[in-house]
Amino acid sequence: MLSEPNAWDNVEKSQKLMIQSKGLKDTIAQFESIENQIEDIKVMHELLAMEEDETMLEEAIESFARAEKELERFSLQTLLSGQYDLNNAILSIHSGTGGLDAQDWSEMLFRMYSRWADSKGYNIKILDILKDTEAGIKSVTMLIEGSYAYGYLKSEKGVHRLVRISPFDSSGKRHTSFSSVDIMPEIEGEVEVDINPVDLKIDTYRASGAGGQHVNKTDSAVRITHIPTGVVVQCQNERSQHFNKATAMKMLMGKLIELKELEHKETIDDLAGDYSQIAWGSQIRSYVFHPYSMVKDHRTNAEVGNVHSVMDGNLDTFIDAYLRQKLK
Repeated sequence: MLSEPNAWDNVEKSQKLMIQSKGLKDTIAQFESIENQIEDIKVMHELLAMEEDETMLEEAIESFARAEKELERFSLQTLLSGQYDLNNAILSIHSGTGGLDAQDWSEMLFRMYSRWADSKGYNIKILDILKDTEAGIKSVTMLIEGSYAYGYLKSEKGVHRLVRISPFDSSGKRHTSFSSVDIMPEIEGEVEVDINPVDLKIDTYRASGAGGQHVNKTDSAVRITHIPTGVVVQCQNERSQHFNKATAMKMLMGKLIELKELEHKETIDDLAGDYSQIAWGSQIRSYVFHPYSMVKDHRTNAEVGNVHSVMDGNLDTFIDAYLRQKLK
């Protein structure tokens, strides 16, 4: 379709086709890579059957482990078939009940998702962050760029619960704290989303945090509230108010499209209600550091005994279980 003479007459359509084309090419390349690795292992197996060779045996075992890991990743990717699964993801973390522990927990989650993204070769861009002077972060929003980032991370949406001995409690008591994670797709190109300007409240304020000496000189940060739904997005990453507003609008479009699809609404205008709060009693996952080590997903019952491994970004067990459950 992209090779047709008039393919670029419709910019929106051609941009979508480019994204689809890249996804298909990446899928084919992954499949061919696994196929080639399997052929190489077969050859080594045949040679080892004829003559023992310790060096080749070690190489064959290592090649098998690499191929198995790549095959598992490829198998997981085949479960991603949603309209926006291929897109970049916008991930937001907000500290909930638990005071300093909740803020520290939000920072731990931020590190966890950053480690996960790094392991996948994804790029990370901080769009908005609100640090606390005493400890941790109150909220952070980041863009995770890479194929299928949203498809994988949509499983992480919800409340995450931490149980541990609090480093902020001198009596050494066990504390429970909560943080919420929100995921939305980054909407590429010109998407037909009819948002009435009258429904928007746009505030500008002086940015804080990363950005050097220039960041605080002007009211470059932008906060947009969609009045009918109560959805709030904000961006302070760029020095330019114009760029921050454009990024915040993309975030808002992604959130409203996600809500529209979840509620099976025909248009954005059909959405109403406060979507800014998440009930703390509805946690999707618990991370227990004390009195034992365990991470359990309450939707799929998937468990990992090494909580520190999970905090280092090893989330595929939970993502895989969630995606497979959705197929049932």
